[in-house]
Amino acid sequence: MEMFIEAAANIGFPIVVSIYLLTRFESKIESLTKSIDKLSSILDVNV
Repeated sequence: MEMFIEAAANIGFPIVVSIYLLTRFESKIESLTKSIDKLSSILDVNV
């Protein structure tokens, strides 16, 4: 937690929040991409 506070003081709060959100959402975006690819392959088989 200290690392985030120190980073916010050094490079600015908006940048720290942006980096935090990007790292948190990265796994969710990858999961959504896999789901979309799977759905696309299922639809290709059924068409």
